[in-house]
Amino acid sequence: MTPSNWQQQLAKFIKRIPVLFGLAYIVYRFFQPKYTIGVVGVIINDEGQVLFVEHVFHPKKPWGIPGGWIGRDEDPAVAVLREITEELQLEAKIEKLLLTKKTQRLHIDIAFLCSPDGEVGKLSYELLRYEWRHPEDMPPLHAFHQLAVEEGVRVFRSQQTANR
Repeated sequence: MTPSNWQQQLAKFIKRIPVLFGLAYIVYRFFQPKYTIGVVGVIINDEGQVLFVEHVFHPKKPWGIPGGWIGRDEDPAVAVLREITEELQLEAKIEKLLLTKKTQRLHIDIAFLCSPDGEVGKLSYELLRYEWRHPEDMPPLHAFHQLAVEEGVRVFRSQQTANR
């Protein structure tokens, strides 16, 4: 399929004046919706237990999974590992991207399946406590955390079955 004449002419014009196209892109981005993005880690140990944390700043459903906000220009995988380290002094390894979902009007959440690499250390001021629990003993969670844990457990169990 060959480009039409007007497409070729437009491409030539943009190549001659790339600054103009860059300016148009900035104006275009100004009017586009701006989203916040959060990341969470479903951390599952070798026994199949999930790491749940009790959050200070979530009064309605305080229990959840570790996570937080992505910084400007931060890779989501880097952000989730940073949040796990900041909140739990725990090193972790990403196993798989689990879910990406628009959870509020201008907010997107991303969940990763993670495995722990070591032990939980000192908790940050954002957390009251943590517990390793079997998925069947899950506390009440926000909807996205619930979906993420369910998907993480499904993936973990299928990996365990495949490795036997």
